[in-house]
Amino acid sequence: MIKLLPGQTVGIDLGTTYSTISQINDKGEPVSLLNTDGKKITPSVVLLGEDGHVLVGPSFERISLEPPDHVVEAVKRQMGNKDWFKLYQNKKLTPEFISALILKKLKQDAEKQIGPIANAVITVPYYFNDVRRKATQDAGRIAGLNVIDIINEPTAATLCYAWQRGELGRAEGRDIERTIMVYDLGGGTFDVTVVRYTPTTFRVLATDGDVMLGGLDWTRRVVDHVSEQFARKFGGADPRTEPESMLTLTDECEKAKRILSTKAQVPIGVYFKGKSLTISMTRGDFERITSDLMQRTKDTTELVLQQANVKAGQLDEVVLVGGSTYMPIVETMLREVCNRQPSRELSPEEAVAQGAAIHAAILEARATGGESRMAKSVINRLRAVSAIDVNSHSLGVEITDPNDRKRKLNHIMIPRNTPIPCLVNQRFSTTVPNQQRVHVKLLQGETEDIDGCTLIGDFRIRNLPSNLPAGSPVELTYKYDANGRINATARDLIGNNEAATEIVRDSGLTEGNLEDAFESLTKQYTVE
Repeated sequence: MIKLLPGQTVGIDLGTTYSTISQINDKGEPVSLLNTDGKKITPSVVLLGEDGHVLVGPSFERISLEPPDHVVEAVKRQMGNKDWFKLYQNKKLTPEFISALILKKLKQDAEKQIGPIANAVITVPYYFNDVRRKATQDAGRIAGLNVIDIINEPTAATLCYAWQRGELGRAEGRDIERTIMVYDLGGGTFDVTVVRYTPTTFRVLATDGDVMLGGLDWTRRVVDHVSEQFARKFGGADPRTEPESMLTLTDECEKAKRILSTKAQVPIGVYFKGKSLTISMTRGDFERITSDLMQRTKDTTELVLQQANVKAGQLDEVVLVGGSTYMPIVETMLREVCNRQPSRELSPEEAVAQGAAIHAAILEARATGGESRMAKSVINRLRAVSAIDVNSHSLGVEITDPNDRKRKLNHIMIPRNTPIPCLVNQRFSTTVPNQQRVHVKLLQGETEDIDGCTLIGDFRIRNLPSNLPAGSPVELTYKYDANGRINATARDLIGNNEAATEIVRDSGLTEGNLEDAFESLTKQYTVE
């Protein structure tokens, strides 16, 4: 059972380019809470000013007044990267800390409307591994939030879709079953997920994605295209070589990309070192220079349909989520693959946060036993909903290659897209005579190459029986529960010695580090 702290409970979409905070109102409607500019979405851009003064979501005009190295964008792509930091006032700011600055801004602005916020559900791309999920949870705690759950973005979007259609939590519609695909192309990440739901349950059938693919990549293609033309015109002069001109050009290309979603052609102006050039870009040009990016999302879409064992004609709906789905080529591609017109029933920018708010309200309704600010009918609907999720990354164990004793392999025990909770038992063998201990390394990843996987935990069985022959059996039990906890137990079947570990997504940082970061953010930084 989750523990709620006194205060409001919200859902947050911590996005690569934009972030949103939402809450279920007392009538059961998911509502996006406005920032101080009166807008529902806040740019996930951090401007590090003087004396600890931080601006979150500043305008381009404001950003252009500061040195480019004071601006941090797309930090979500660095979540879980221990080697990345931003040096500011002789301090190394981690991705978790910078993300916490964004979350604090969302929290502060929303509190002006609904009062003190204590609890939050924060969304992540389905394809975030456990390290990235822990980093997201840490960011919430640094921002002063009790993170009651991390929810996958397409799952949140599905909740929003079914809830707003009035289908979720309705006992009278138990026999209704729908299968939908959520295509989520945001500013920095991409997911596609097939979900089957009834009014009281929903099950993820398959998912896949890319945490390094999003609208930013389409914009960068335009930047590269325009810069190359400029260089050809002016003897190799390249506006990408200086941070200030790169910042301005990126802003121009981002605007042009958005305009091409509604117009067939747009002029892009470039000014660098006293030279200027205006380049006319058509929508056809744009789609041509980014065709491989769209092909990557198409390949993933087809793969997920195959893994879900769902034919295109069996989909009841194709739901678009994420600001980059405004590009017309997205609809064209999905009509071709899925044989149906994609739905724009949801707000691409708000759906994920609103789904997180619904999930937060479900957890709140269960934790409070029905005592809530929400209407009784809303609480009853919320408490009726349950979900069956799948693991987005395979879980395995490091073994010795039987054909090459010097080589280590990842042996997958729980393949990705396995419904959770799940439990798997497998037997392995000791590799040398008189082996004294067994070192069990738990891996997350799809490849048998251990260098392509993430080590998520390890433990040892000690004091094996003396004179144990090579090839003696060792049983490994892998358990993955619905809350994301991973339990592993290993037992040698001769001496019955056993060891176990539990991997809980509590924190990537230590408790002390989290407290220090929270205190630093609270006392040393002013966030606006």
